[in-house]
Amino acid sequence: MLETKFSILTKRAGPLDHLLAAAGKIILGKDREIRQALACLLSGGHLLIEDLPGVGKTTLAHALARLLGLNFSRIQFTSDLLPADIVGVSIYDREKAAFRFLPGPIFSELVLADEINRATPKTQSALLEAMEEQQVTVEGETRSLPKPFFVIATQNPAHQIGTFPLPESQLDRFLMRIELGYPDRLAERALLAAGGQRERADQLTAVLEASSIPALQAQAAQVHAAAPLIDYVQALIEASRQSPTFQHGLSPRAGLALLAAARSWAWLDGREMVLPDDVQEVLPAVARHRLRSIQGSGMARGEDIATLIHNVPIP
Repeated sequence: MLETKFSILTKRAGPLDHLLAAAGKIILGKDREIRQALACLLSGGHLLIEDLPGVGKTTLAHALARLLGLNFSRIQFTSDLLPADIVGVSIYDREKAAFRFLPGPIFSELVLADEINRATPKTQSALLEAMEEQQVTVEGETRSLPKPFFVIATQNPAHQIGTFPLPESQLDRFLMRIELGYPDRLAERALLAAGGQRERADQLTAVLEASSIPALQAQAAQVHAAAPLIDYVQALIEASRQSPTFQHGLSPRAGLALLAAARSWAWLDGREMVLPDDVQEVLPAVARHRLRSIQGSGMARGEDIATLIHNVPIP
């Protein structure tokens, strides 16, 4: 029975291996970050990418949308953007003598919220409410969002001019937060020689159909987490709460996010059970934006998460 289940997992992961390889030819030298983004989607969560302009955040979103067969919309967040610009608005139709709803760009399967921290908190909340509830309410009427529904938000570093930092309660809506960073020397050399990758991303063909993604998400959610593994996750959460390094620890929702991401990471490896290594692999992306360093108001550093992992023994 275990062999049958393993073969199913491996078979299902096959197209995703092709997807990872195709995306890796567009976002050069960032295989790990691409895999993190895909694990976030399989976990049913949303992704926050925080980094400097020009390192490939938007190109990554375009590439994933094309390869996954998702209809795509981009919302450029600015200080004058209004909630109605995101969710849509009702207009009066003279011919029908009735109001007609014009859906906003939020009604897409993959939404790129570009530079989300350049919009006001009120506008940020319109997007984040949709992420949490999987629906929007306009003029008293509730409208469901498509399934799958995946938000990739990009965020410039908080020290840049004209940003409105996301508060902790809104950051918690993102299952994972990653950074792309500069490419290594070889990847950057290939990028310069090719003259950019944006046009190549637009030429990608779908590896999957959008309708297949909910089934893949369900399959990833079935990856087994044994009792000792759950004990390990709980020990990490408790250690974060007791650590003098952080202002506060991880919440139960963060623990659920950590388990979901670890299951997806294991599933991408074609395994039917979660290992402690999977938890350690995804912990930085799941936890850093949810923890605040006791030194100032900034988020936890990478070395703080590494110390947390080191201090909690594997059962």
